[in-house]
Amino acid sequence: MKLALLSDIHANLSALETALETISKRSVDAIYCTGDIVGYGPDPGACVDLVREHCRGVVRGNHDEAVAIDKDIKFLPKEGQVAARHNQKQISAHQRTYLAELPLVLEADGCTFVHATPHMPECWQRLDNYLIAQTQFDHFKTDACFLGHTHLPAVMADKLGVLRPRPGHRFLINVGSVGQPRDGNPRLCVAFFDTETFDYELVREPYDVEQTCFRIREAGLPKSLARRLTVGR
Repeated sequence: MKLALLSDIHANLSALETALETISKRSVDAIYCTGDIVGYGPDPGACVDLVREHCRGVVRGNHDEAVAIDKDIKFLPKEGQVAARHNQKQISAHQRTYLAELPLVLEADGCTFVHATPHMPECWQRLDNYLIAQTQFDHFKTDACFLGHTHLPAVMADKLGVLRPRPGHRFLINVGSVGQPRDGNPRLCVAFFDTETFDYELVREPYDVEQTCFRIREAGLPKSLARRLTVGR
């Protein structure tokens, strides 16, 4: 089965539309999203609707939770708090319910999907070192677990020296961010994975960054949110 993976869209409609257009040019069986549809960006409602329409499965991210149920907004970065309050006013009750009811962990099509970590996903831990990453393999059963949260693409295997997905090993795969990359590359991330061959490809695509920056300023969101999109930080 051929899958497309999206994560951390963050209400960036221009980036999401481009990502979906990129996916449409390939033969995929299903699209999955590893959370944070909303937050930071100016167009949460439209992004929620597109994700609902196109994705077979979606998990809840910390920004989805903050916007949907007003939980732990105070723990978001300052500009993230402003954006969460903005997004709350922009989505419908129906969209809010959809976000609130998303699962924290999803197992489907032979893969696991989670926003931050399979172990205690509600804690939004960051996989920023080898030891933390290795403990995660005890908390999912499939060969591949896809996630986001850090906005930094990465492939982590269950054994040192395994640098790319291949059969016979298990993997944590961070698919990066559609709407707010932070690896110094402003192009959006969209990933493709074949569940039989383990072929994995992370595609980087340019999108209309200036359009999103204009929409951020137009919405009265912090200007820093626009600046960071232009540099991918």
